[in-house]
Amino acid sequence: MRIVGLDLGRKRIGVALSDVSGTLATPWRTLDGTGSVSEVAHRLATVLRELADSDDGVGGVVLGLPSHLDGRPHEGATWVRQVAEAVRHQVGLPVALQDERLTSVEAEQRLAVRERDWRKRKARLDAAAAAVFLQEYLDTRPRDTTEPVS
Repeated sequence: MRIVGLDLGRKRIGVALSDVSGTLATPWRTLDGTGSVSEVAHRLATVLRELADSDDGVGGVVLGLPSHLDGRPHEGATWVRQVAEAVRHQVGLPVALQDERLTSVEAEQRLAVRERDWRKRKARLDAAAAAVFLQEYLDTRPRDTTEPVS
């Protein structure tokens, strides 16, 4: 089963998917991130249910948790935790939080290697950042499970 990575932003939400073996993360798409916690959670739950009903299924969700470089929680961390709890409640999948410090910087650098136009990079940045922290999560979890550890 695949694991879904979500980079929550107030304007855009980057979505990344792992392969079925839970080894490799790939950017997938960007969703609208505007609205209240319940509106965003409902939008995410709809997409997650569609993915869960597909042949490859979904074993869990990993959300990027924003924090400052020194480790202090970022102002957006509370909102991410609220969305995570609402998604967990609506979809019933395991949900984990993963540190997302500097993932946008790394994603931007990776995209810049292939795409010189910053407008095109910006459109793909959120999904690419989700893939970066999803890959970090996949690399550090035990290999004998596909479920996120909360």
